[in-house]
Amino acid sequence: MANLKGHRIIVTGGAGFIGSNLVEDLSRDNKVFVIDNMDTGSKSNLKEATKTGNVTLIEDDAKNVRKHMLDADLIFHLGQYSASPMYRKNPNLVNEVVEGTINILEYAREKGSQVVYVSTSSIYNGIKPPHREDIIPKVTDYYTEGRIAGERMCELYSRLYGVNSAAMRFFSVYGKHEEAKAGYANLITQFLWAMKKGKQPEVYGDGEQRRDFVYAGDVVEALKLASSTKGFEIYNVGTGINYSLNEMIVKLNEELGTRIKPKYLEMPVKNYVMETKADTTKAERKLGFKARVTLEEGIKLVNSK
Repeated sequence: MANLKGHRIIVTGGAGFIGSNLVEDLSRDNKVFVIDNMDTGSKSNLKEATKTGNVTLIEDDAKNVRKHMLDADLIFHLGQYSASPMYRKNPNLVNEVVEGTINILEYAREKGSQVVYVSTSSIYNGIKPPHREDIIPKVTDYYTEGRIAGERMCELYSRLYGVNSAAMRFFSVYGKHEEAKAGYANLITQFLWAMKKGKQPEVYGDGEQRRDFVYAGDVVEALKLASSTKGFEIYNVGTGINYSLNEMIVKLNEELGTRIKPKYLEMPVKNYVMETKADTTKAERKLGFKARVTLEEGIKLVNSK
């Protein structure tokens, strides 16, 4: 396991779902500055982390990182709007992503900091899996264009200024601390919430769309392992195994001891991602990362929270 100690670390979006899982881990042995505009973040997500006395929360946007006069040697940049529907409502969020990433990279250039940038497996939309990091992305939606631009800025700063960075393409992440995301939470978590109330999970299409579901604890491990990357690299963060939504609902029923059937709805999105499955070869070879939590184990962990 990756072990970071004695660092001064900035985590943008650190009060959000994945960010707070990361902060909870890092805060045991490091000083952590959380920058979060609290759009889908929550102070309650940081309840355990703040008990260490090593966490400082700054309620602001990531693009303003340089005005806070922080001194950090490592930055995890998760502070970006994280769901495709947000961008369909407001395409200008792409501008926000690019501006925030540039300011993070400018900070890193000035301070000599390492950067770990959070990207997305949605970049692989329309490309047959398993998905490799060296594919050429297709033009599909605003959300992925923002993430691709962020990745390219990281590579540019590496080439121009020697900023070391890793772009992490997250697959379908689920875990604890998703409550503040509400309707933007992972489908596993949303369906679990509904089924625990005896409600039918609502599935768009026929439920045969497939996802590479990866538990948040494994994602934290991948992020830490990537923090010593030299130059610029892109890594998939997934399990290399995918399940249909129908299969996932069967597993939720098994965990809950229920027999709730899904409610199928007409698919409203033309460019919906139908299948994701990570090729994990590069992350295993260069980072030593391999997801350990199975889907059954992950569902049990989420249900126990």
